[in-house]
Amino acid sequence: MGSVVTGSTDGTAGERRQLINVAYRLLGSVSEAEDAVQDAYARWYGLSRSRRQEIRSPGAWLTTVTSRICLDLLGSARVRRERYVGAWLPEPLPDRTEWGPVGGTGATGPGDPADQIVLDESVSMAFLVVLESMTPAERVAFVLHDVFRYPFADIAGVVGRTPAACKQLAASGRRRVDVSRTPVAVNGRADTVRRVKEAWESQDIATLVGLLDPAAVMTADGGGMVGAVLRPVEGGARIAQYMVAIADKAPGLVLLERSVNGVPGLVAERDGVVVTVASFDVSDGRVTRIWVVRNPEKLRPWAAWRD
Repeated sequence: MGSVVTGSTDGTAGERRQLINVAYRLLGSVSEAEDAVQDAYARWYGLSRSRRQEIRSPGAWLTTVTSRICLDLLGSARVRRERYVGAWLPEPLPDRTEWGPVGGTGATGPGDPADQIVLDESVSMAFLVVLESMTPAERVAFVLHDVFRYPFADIAGVVGRTPAACKQLAASGRRRVDVSRTPVAVNGRADTVRRVKEAWESQDIATLVGLLDPAAVMTADGGGMVGAVLRPVEGGARIAQYMVAIADKAPGLVLLERSVNGVPGLVAERDGVVVTVASFDVSDGRVTRIWVVRNPEKLRPWAAWRD
């Protein structure tokens, strides 16, 4: 969708980065986040000039409108995802600095929405997956308050609840996050991911089993567009067997250690094209969760940086 903020002279164009960051965390989708932000700008410029001049904080207005659009999208997304083929996972984000200079006709550059998103803990795949378990109102209240520090009085205007009710929604979301959160040092996580990569490349099932928690779960998202298991694979031994079987069936696949949403992960390429992005959750030196995104529509930011 074309930008409606190019050439803006009222100062609102500078809000785009913040809005993209809010929308991605609310929706888990770069493309949907961009559409939500563009919709908010379209509504802003749909106001009369006198009405825009009356608004004391255009940034706050745009954030409120963007968040309301996201809230509506989250409600409809639940219905859409019931029809989705297999598991639905958030869109993974690359770290542009790891891929070298941008080049090629497909490259997007600094204006690309994926490049506007700050890669911190609140966009890790583990965090985004927990956000998916929240109700739309919980997610909006929690993200706006706990991640972006918006006051509950402002959030009330987004979700149509009282500030007290918004505080309860955020607290409910926080409990979900606290239960699942297992902080791991980046170096320790990177070492575990590297050992998984090496064991996969050597097709060493025994080592893979040792690196995987016995209760580990692997979830894959192919979106019905490419081959992927439709249901989660449970158990370290089963996951190890599945990974080695994939290695046998995928000659020419090259694994790279790359950050995925700011956390050490693995990227699989074939003939220089990113075909799979894998995220890991690690506890006590063992992998507890693996999220594998293969849907090519969700890998567009990765293709852009590889062109």
